[in-house]
Amino acid sequence: SVCHLSSGEFQTWCQTVLCPQVATPQLEKHESPECPAWRLVSPDCIRHTPYPEAIDADDSLFSWEKDVTGLNGRVALVTGGGRGIGQAIATQLAAAGAQVVVASRSRDELADIVREISAAGGIAAAVECDLADRTQTRTLVSQAGEPFGPIDILVNNAGVGSSADPRPLADFRDEFWDLTIEVNLTAPYLLSKAVLPHMREQKWGRIITVASINSRITAMHAGAYVASKHGVLGLMRALASEHAAEGITVNCICPGPVQTRMNDVRVKYDAERLGRDLEAHERQLTPIGGRLVPNDIAPMAVYLASDAARMLTGQAYNIDGGICMA
Repeated sequence: SVCHLSSGEFQTWCQTVLCPQVATPQLEKHESPECPAWRLVSPDCIRHTPYPEAIDADDSLFSWEKDVTGLNGRVALVTGGGRGIGQAIATQLAAAGAQVVVASRSRDELADIVREISAAGGIAAAVECDLADRTQTRTLVSQAGEPFGPIDILVNNAGVGSSADPRPLADFRDEFWDLTIEVNLTAPYLLSKAVLPHMREQKWGRIITVASINSRITAMHAGAYVASKHGVLGLMRALASEHAAEGITVNCICPGPVQTRMNDVRVKYDAERLGRDLEAHERQLTPIGGRLVPNDIAPMAVYLASDAARMLTGQAYNIDGGICMA
């Protein structure tokens, strides 16, 4: 923080109020056109408090970093983790200390992400699974529990996008509607139900579903996708209300347009449908400009999985470049 005091006054204030246990706080001069100021640059200084008896060290503001990164011992299952948003979430959960089980249809993608996490010092395993097949969905949680134990953190990320077959609802194929609802809504329901017994027994659990900005607003020629993503918000709120008192939090993340293989196809389709230049169309997709990247989404998932987010449940968080400001 910047304080407009002389260096001597600032040091005195630091020593008597902010950090009395530090003899000489480290200061760095900060010049501004208005006036000189001094910035505190000793990170250890702010960890001292003049009122130690008032703050439990394990429950203080300064445990926040430990709470967010301290997922050691937790087991996470990330569906659709072979690429895109799921890959970014799996990688960052592993970096925070979780043992991560990645599920995907692609054996090659699974091998790549497990290799990447292991090379970075993380712990990961893979389960090949197609969530369009309800039999495979029903057995996924038990299979995912084999490498490291029962699932503490479930990330429902796998999904079918509208780009696979965009068309008006009047011309919609019923088979594509069924597929979209199965993967985007029914699979999160079944997987959430499957992880609940362990979470309820231990009085701790995290269920995080990657929804969409289309959980809040519609999109042209994407009826099944919009319906399924609105549905997961309802599912999330029902689960959150039923299990809030059991140490289980349930939340959604609502990304805007993200640079993924699935969204690439959708962006191209919309640009052609609207008669726009592709690059110009992409630049105006968000108020901030352009599309997001998977690593814009993953930190929120890590936070929601952590103890720092213990009081957050039943919420849907927009990460969308300003599309939906509500």
